[in-house]
Amino acid sequence: MIKTTKSGIYYTNKEVRQKHEMRPEEAKKGTITYGILSAHNISKDENQLKIKFDAIASHDITYVGIIQTARASGLKEFPLPYILTNCHNSLCAVGGTINEDDHAFGLSAAKRYGGIYVPAHQAVIHSYMRERYASCGKMILGSDSHTRYGALGCMAIGEGGPELVKQLLSKTYDISYPEVICVHLTGAPKTGVGPQDVALALIKEVFASGFVKNKVLEFVGEGISSLPMEFRNGIDVMTTETTCLSSIWETDEKTKRYLELHGRARDYRKLAPADVAYYDGLIEIDLSTIEPMIALPFHPSNAYTIKEFLENAQDILASVEQNATKQLGIQKGRLDLRSKLKKDGFYVDQGVIAGCAGGTYDNLCAASDILENASTGQGHFSLSIYPASQPVMLELIRSGRASKLITAGATLRSAFCGPCFGAGDVPSNGSLSIRHSTRNFPNREGSKPGENQIAAVALMDSRSIAATAARGGKLTPATELDINYSAPDYKFDDTVYKNRVYNGYGRPEPETPLVFGPNIADWPAFSPAADCMLIKTVSVINDPVTTTDELIPSGDTSSYRSNPEKLSSFALSRKDPSYVPKAKQMRELEHRRLAGEHISELDDIYKILAEITDAPADSIMLGSLICAVKPGDGSAREQAASCQRVLGGLANIANEYATKRYRSNLINWGILPFTVKGDFPVAPDDFVFLSGVRSALEHGINTINAKIIPADGSAVRDAVLSLDNLSKDDRRILLDGCLINYYKN
Repeated sequence: MIKTTKSGIYYTNKEVRQKHEMRPEEAKKGTITYGILSAHNISKDENQLKIKFDAIASHDITYVGIIQTARASGLKEFPLPYILTNCHNSLCAVGGTINEDDHAFGLSAAKRYGGIYVPAHQAVIHSYMRERYASCGKMILGSDSHTRYGALGCMAIGEGGPELVKQLLSKTYDISYPEVICVHLTGAPKTGVGPQDVALALIKEVFASGFVKNKVLEFVGEGISSLPMEFRNGIDVMTTETTCLSSIWETDEKTKRYLELHGRARDYRKLAPADVAYYDGLIEIDLSTIEPMIALPFHPSNAYTIKEFLENAQDILASVEQNATKQLGIQKGRLDLRSKLKKDGFYVDQGVIAGCAGGTYDNLCAASDILENASTGQGHFSLSIYPASQPVMLELIRSGRASKLITAGATLRSAFCGPCFGAGDVPSNGSLSIRHSTRNFPNREGSKPGENQIAAVALMDSRSIAATAARGGKLTPATELDINYSAPDYKFDDTVYKNRVYNGYGRPEPETPLVFGPNIADWPAFSPAADCMLIKTVSVINDPVTTTDELIPSGDTSSYRSNPEKLSSFALSRKDPSYVPKAKQMRELEHRRLAGEHISELDDIYKILAEITDAPADSIMLGSLICAVKPGDGSAREQAASCQRVLGGLANIANEYATKRYRSNLINWGILPFTVKGDFPVAPDDFVFLSGVRSALEHGINTINAKIIPADGSAVRDAVLSLDNLSKDDRRILLDGCLINYYKN
C-alpha cells in the first residue's frame, strides 16, 4: 500500500526522480516548505531558523498556564492573534467550579490583552482554526500536538506552552532547518475508505522506524485532486502521530472553494513545488490500495487492515493483551479482548466519532448514509457523535442528517475533545471502544487500571464505525456494505460565531481585571542552575517509549492544570506511584538547604562527595531526575515537564527524546535534557553528582562528567552525560532556571 525511500529524491514535472543536474542545496528551495519557512524566518541564517508565526491557539487545558507564564515574564498585550478555545474541560464535570473558573479567566484575559475567545461547546480548537484562520502560506503555532492545517496550505506546529509564551513576548521559535519528506499521492480511495484509513496506514508504515521524526511532510501528486478538503484535513491532522514536525499540501481549486465557502476567498494562494524540488526522503501512497484499518491498543501505529485483523484475531489480540499486562502493570488476563470473539465475528462495545479528526461534516454525512434506515441495536453497544463545531451541527440539522443519525440510535453531543483524551464517553470495565479520534494511548478512554478499571480504544474511520454500529457492534469494514453515498453539500453559517465569539484582537482593554478562581495559582519560584548538583534518581522507566500521558495523565487530572502544585501530585501516578513522594522528599531537602539548614539525612553522601569535590555541601543544589528510554511521545502538553520541575526535578536521562516538543518543554522549564548511549548509568535511588554545570552551559560544552553514587553502597562510578544540540538561548534558559527567569533577567 505504501512504499518509502529513505534517501534524497527529486520531484520534477510531477514525477519522482533519483537524479537531476541541479544540486540538492539549490533544489530544496523548490519545495513548498522552503518558501513558507523562509517567509517567516527573521534570521539571516537559513539553517538556523527564527520563526515568527501569524497566529497562535490554545485550549482550556493550556491557556491559563501560558498566560500566567507570560504575565510573570512581562506580558502587556497579545502582539498577534491568540485564539483561546474551550473544548477540553468544557463539560465542567470534575473538580467543582474550577473548569468554568478557567473559562472566566480566559475571557477576562482575552479582553485585557486583546485576544479571541471561543466559548465552550462552540468548536474544537482545530476545527475553529481551519474555519477561521488557516490560510495558504501562513504559519500557526498551537499548544496542542494536533495543530495541523497543512491541507489548507498553512504550516502549523504543535508545541508546549512555553513556545507560545515566546511568541506572546515577541520572541521567536528557534529550530534548525528541518528535513522535508515528499509524500506522493496517486490514485483515488475506494468507496467506503475514509481519511482515518489512509492516516493509520501511513502511521503504521513510518512510526516505528522514526523515519519522519521532526521532519516536514509535504503532500504532492495527482492523487490529491481525488480527495475532498475534509478528507485531506482528516489525513493531515493525524500526521502528528508519525512524530513529524509539521505538514504542508499542494493547494488547488478545492482548497480555494473551501476558503470561499468559509468567507475567506482572499486567503487562498496556489502552492505547489517548483519545476524541480529536492526532498530528503519519499513516501509513496497509492490511495486505491488503502483498505479499512483498525489501530489496536495502545498506539495508532499498532494498525492492521480490518480484514487482516479478523483473519488473525486470536493471535493479534493475545499480543495486545500481553502488551497491556506489561505496559499497564496489570495482572495477566485483566484486559480480555479475546472474549469479544464470537462464532459470527468480533464484537465491540462502543463507537465514538469525534473531534478534529472524526467530527467533520463529510465524515458525519457518510455515517448518516450508512445508518439511514439502520439501527445500532438494543444491546450494550452505543454510538456517540460529536460534531466538530456548531456550524457543522447546524448544517447537520438543516440538511436532515442529524435526524438520520439520531433515529438510528446515535446520540449527538456538542463540540468537545474529551473522547480523545479520556474525559468523555468512558466505557465500562473490560470494554473496547472504537473511535474516530486522534489517539488510543493507555487510559485515553478514561479507565483507571490502578483502581481495577481497565478498558481500551481502537482507532477506525467513521465509515467503518458506522458500518459496525449498523450491525449492532459487530466489527465491519465499510467496504462490505453497498451504500449509495450522497455528496455532502455543506453551507457554512458563521452566525453562531458572530453571536458568541469574543474578538478583541488589536483592541486590548488593560483596565479589565483578570478573573481568578480559587484553583488558579501562580508558578512557584525556580532557582537558577547551580554549578554543582546532587540529583537523586527517583524513577527509571525501561519501556521502549514513554508517552506524555504516562508522565502526566490526561482525563480528570486535566482540571488541575491551572494549579501547578495540585497537578504535580498526579505525575507518573499511573506508571510509578513512588515518584511523587520521592521527588517531594528531595524538593524538601533543597528548600531546607536554601534556608541555611544542614541536611543531616545526606551526611553519608556528603562524606563520599568530600572525596570527589572541594565544593561546600551547602553550595550543592539538590533535586531529582527521571530516567527513561525514549520519553515524550504524544501530546504537546508542557505539564509533562513542568510537573517535574515543580517537584524539584533538575534533569532527565534518556537514550533519545521521542519528540522535539517534549525536549523543548524540558529546556523551557530548566530541566537538563541529558542523553546517553546504551544502558543507563543509574538505577533507582542512585545519586548523580554533577560539577561544572554552569561552566558547561556558558561555554557550549556538550558533555558533563558525572559521578554515580549507587544506592546499593557499591563503588562510585563515572558516567558521561551528553547535552547535544542546545542553542545559545537554550543554554541561557537552563542557566537561569526556566523561561520565566530568562525573561525576567
